[in-house]
Amino acid sequence: MGSAEEDYNFVFKVVLIGESGVGKTNLLSRFTRNEFNHDSRTTIGVEFSTRTILVGDAVVKAQIWDTAGLERYRAITSAYYRGAVGALVVFDITKHQTYNVVDRWLKELYDHAEASIVVMLVGNKTDLAQAREVPMEEAKMFADNNGLLFVETSALDSTNVEQAFETILKEIFHKVQKQKQRSSQSNTVSLANESLESAAPAQTEKRPCCVAL
Repeated sequence: MGSAEEDYNFVFKVVLIGESGVGKTNLLSRFTRNEFNHDSRTTIGVEFSTRTILVGDAVVKAQIWDTAGLERYRAITSAYYRGAVGALVVFDITKHQTYNVVDRWLKELYDHAEASIVVMLVGNKTDLAQAREVPMEEAKMFADNNGLLFVETSALDSTNVEQAFETILKEIFHKVQKQKQRSSQSNTVSLANESLESAAPAQTEKRPCCVAL
């Protein structure tokens, strides 16, 4: 791609997790390439795609990782939680079993990721509303009780896909900004005892992957 695509201020690593078949790969392809594959294969191991968006006046490069939901790939994917600043925990609204195991996915996420990670619960496949098994109110209440963002989506017809990714990226961005404000305040306080050199990181350099919250 052209150099313009590489002109960004932040890189945020976001992981997609959840049972196999809930639509993680199509959510990824819909957001990053505006594509939907009816015959998408089960993800083997880990795949990722990127998309750059504007958040406020900052250019954010989202690095979205699609982790396989099958048990036999669990050991492979666990390492990829490291460095993630956001996670979408996806379930299929037409299969209650995929919702029942959200707790297990959250435990695995928090075991491997930073405690400050921003997490969104995503009920996918709203285009199959007639086959719904998970009431939206139930999932929303679960998300509220566990401090998670929540949205229902359809990768097939694009419903709320942009909103889901943009919401979590904005939330991550706001966390990073708050942390920068806190660190700059602490730097100001400590300048009396420290050299300017150690208290003045290069603000204009591109941020490496990935920003730690």
